[in-house]
Amino acid sequence: MTPTAKSPEAAAVPAPGAGASPVVLRATGLSVVHRTRSGPLHAVSGVDVTLHERRTLALVGESGSGKSSIAKALLRLPPPTTGTVTLDGTDLAALAPRALRAVRPRLQMVFQDPVSSLNPRRTVRDLVAEPLDAHPDPAVDRAAVVTEQLEAVGLPVALFGDRRPAQLSGGQAQRVAIARALAARPRVLIADEAVSALDVSAQATVLNLLRRLTEERGLASLFISHNLGVVRAVSDDIAVLHLGRLCEQGPTEEVLAAPAHPYTAALLAAVPEPGRPLGATGLLPADPPSPLDPPSGCRFRTRCPFADERCAAEVPALREAGAGRTVACHRPLTPEGA
Repeated sequence: MTPTAKSPEAAAVPAPGAGASPVVLRATGLSVVHRTRSGPLHAVSGVDVTLHERRTLALVGESGSGKSSIAKALLRLPPPTTGTVTLDGTDLAALAPRALRAVRPRLQMVFQDPVSSLNPRRTVRDLVAEPLDAHPDPAVDRAAVVTEQLEAVGLPVALFGDRRPAQLSGGQAQRVAIARALAARPRVLIADEAVSALDVSAQATVLNLLRRLTEERGLASLFISHNLGVVRAVSDDIAVLHLGRLCEQGPTEEVLAAPAHPYTAALLAAVPEPGRPLGATGLLPADPPSPLDPPSGCRFRTRCPFADERCAAEVPALREAGAGRTVACHRPLTPEGA
């Protein structure tokens, strides 16, 4: 996450360990507003995202926090309402349609439901080749690329190449979706709730695969989830979103060990762990606010037990909360309080 004059809640703190990793994708002042019959819906408000080579950033938050809206805005599906997105230093908004089409293979997404994201009438080998067919290159050996990508995800083409999605398990279908994304030779891989529909064993297989491929192929990965246990296993850094704004960011292990924002602490308290009863989240008994009418100041204040008058009057800016960490809170938690 990086600062901009247009984004008061953003601050410049590089991802720990990312100093030697080149920046692949940078989004600045990202806002997404949907026009509805009830008025503007503020899905994302002034969020900055930086993805580094060979690192995974996790976006977490409850449903409606803006995670998927950020992913779609990065892919320009549709473009963000405001803000800029650069890929390897190139502003995507400045590209002509033909140039943007040529860049699109470098941005790939793996969707939540592995089966519905695959055409049921196509074989696995044709599904994996879809990016190659959409962006044909005479110099590319289609069959060799398909074989390579299926081998990389542990699905030999001799066994799986002629199968169709209905003949695959959920984990196998998700690995086909990953192979399809990798066939485009992307720089950025976005996984939106990519394991939420899988059982635990399949989740472990896919998570290990994503982690390994990010490091081996030099990908810059964005992993979207509401499952903090999954996030801990796959990500280097974490960004916590609430109602379209960034609450906290930093190294995954450090943030989850001692959250600085009350919202992050509440998310952690709600995670079930063997042998431990669920902790009290500490949230006030109030319904989550609507993005159609977000609260003034801090958007979390209506549920926060520590909110005061300043929280209602002033939007909290991201500020340092330790080495490589930032938090957007007027009254951040201490390690003891967390």
